Amino acid sequence: MSVQNWSDDVVLVDLPQEPQISDELKTVTEIVRDRGDCDVIVDFSRVDIVTSSSLSKLLKLRKLLADCGHRLVFCNVAPATKGIFTVTGLDGIFELVEDKFVALAGLQIVS
Repeated sequence: MSVQNWSDDVVLVDLPQEPQISDELKTVTEIVRDRGDCDVIVDFSRVDIVTSSSLSKLLKLRKLLADCGHRLVFCNVAPATKGIFTVTGLDGIFELVEDKFVALAGLQIVS
């Protein structure tokens, strides 16, 4: 599993390629439900494309976090995946940044 507790407040997820993304996102959602008080950074470095099933799980994870006042931040998103987010209008819903360090810094500034 590539889920790390970066700090007391941040969970860092290195997503695998499809079709394993779905299982990983299910695990992350369970961790967030158990912890209840954290932000999540999802690193898309190894992901070329996402399926509609994975998009659905990402939206559910975002809602779970937003309902608790926490953030879901994506980093290292490939151009093809950014294109999917743009075409579907999800680029206005998901927070996308350059890399893990920008994501971590952004969470610390707002906290």
